[in-house]
Amino acid sequence: MSEPVSALNGAASEGFATIREIGPLGMITLRCKADVKALPKAIKAAVGTGVPALRRVVVEGDRACGWMSPDEYLLVMPYVDVSASLSAIAKAMGKEHHLAVDVSDARAVFRIEGAKAEQVMAKLSPVDFAALEPGELRRTRAAQVAAAFWKDGEGYTLVCFRSVARYVFDLLASSATPGSELF
Repeated sequence: MSEPVSALNGAASEGFATIREIGPLGMITLRCKADVKALPKAIKAAVGTGVPALRRVVVEGDRACGWMSPDEYLLVMPYVDVSASLSAIAKAMGKEHHLAVDVSDARAVFRIEGAKAEQVMAKLSPVDFAALEPGELRRTRAAQVAAAFWKDGEGYTLVCFRSVARYVFDLLASSATPGSELF
């Protein structure tokens, strides 16, 4: 595996909320039918979590598993652990039909934190943030690009394609400009 490089070299911005790129992170897209008996064992072996429920993310320290669609899960782990996690998935799944792909270098991850982080997100995504529960994952858009995010503590973690990382970072930073608070 090559030396990890984050999309924006750890870019950060301070406004009424803090925006920062976190990464590089290891990420695997795991696709298979939800009723595959080996799925819980594969996810546990790869990231140490259980299988998340519909539109949920399970976070255990620096590892997570998010429900992305009825047959797709996003596994997050330290970048250096991707190869071992892929091997663990292959072993646990055995002959069960599945697809596990390293998407680490194709994604960018941002953290939006602070008491008004919700306002930054509300400017960009068509979601009722007041109703968004901790651990609930949304796969939607940030402005005009695909994104997935979840609430975690006093903020949000947002995943997007690496090719639009600068655009998403600039949107987030602009949305957190002091004086542009919603209320």
